[in-house]
Amino acid sequence: MTLTPYKRKAFYYETDRMDIIHHSNYVRWLEEARVDLMEQLGCPFHEIEARGIVSPVLSVETHYKYPVRFEDEFEVRCKLSKFNGCAYELDYEIFDLTTQKTACLAHTSHCFTTSDLKPVRLKKHYPDIYEKFLSAYQASEE
Repeated sequence: MTLTPYKRKAFYYETDRMDIIHHSNYVRWLEEARVDLMEQLGCPFHEIEARGIVSPVLSVETHYKYPVRFEDEFEVRCKLSKFNGCAYELDYEIFDLTTQKTACLAHTSHCFTTSDLKPVRLKKHYPDIYEKFLSAYQASEE
């Protein structure tokens, strides 16, 4: 499975007084890329949430390398780096297409729960979703 990077332009409201993107917006971009990734896997958020599954963020780690500026075009390259049926982790590279530089490297971890935050084992209760994640994870290891 080949995943397409999430792409867009940096908006003016995302900048700070130094005319660069405020650091908090990078985390938002990770979330946008994760939503896009879930759609590419065939597991859009609205569909899995309709089935009673949520996927909370457990941790976020960011390493800022080079600033993105207003109107720069960038892409978020997202890779499923760990999956065990109950939890998953993602590695990200925010790459500035305008400057051709890596702007940020990041890592997030997530789990699958019911809407009342009880852990869910996908393989047992949602085998179709489990297979989609497993396939993507195996493809990312190649």
